[in-house]
Amino acid sequence: MRLETERLILRRFDQPGDRDAFAAICADPVVMDWLGGTLTRDEADARVDRVEASWEANGHGRFLVERKSDGAFLGWNGIMRAFETLPIAGVPEMGWRLVREAWGQGYATEAAAAVFADGFGRLGLPEIWAFTAPSNLRSQAVMTRLGMVRRPELDFEYPDQPVDGPLRQSVVFIATA
Repeated sequence: MRLETERLILRRFDQPGDRDAFAAICADPVVMDWLGGTLTRDEADARVDRVEASWEANGHGRFLVERKSDGAFLGWNGIMRAFETLPIAGVPEMGWRLVREAWGQGYATEAAAAVFADGFGRLGLPEIWAFTAPSNLRSQAVMTRLGMVRRPELDFEYPDQPVDGPLRQSVVFIATA
């Protein structure tokens, strides 16, 4: 599966070096600050394994995002079913993670718009969810630019985060077909 936008190629994790690049982004404490902290190489590989299993089981998952102009790894973006441990388990959830050098250039929105078109088109999803911490205003701005609507009645506490931690509360946004 592959999607293309004006500046990006979105594809599966199927090239030599993909896992190395993903492990590097997962080891960056600034990138991972909103995502519960850095991951070890084994943990990053397990995330890619989960993504690939989602592709096989559901026909969707996170895409590796690369820049067309130079083939640079920028991160990932895509739809996965929300973790079983969450109060919103099983909903189609949009997520992204980009290298710091790619922040503020519209790549997350551009990639997500292509993923939305695929999710609502090829997959026939009636809605796509996204969530983040209340203080993650950058991700909320992407959600708003994508036309997602804030749904405060669906906000939840992330059970794997410390009760008094900054990532415990999650705000929910939803886009509908």
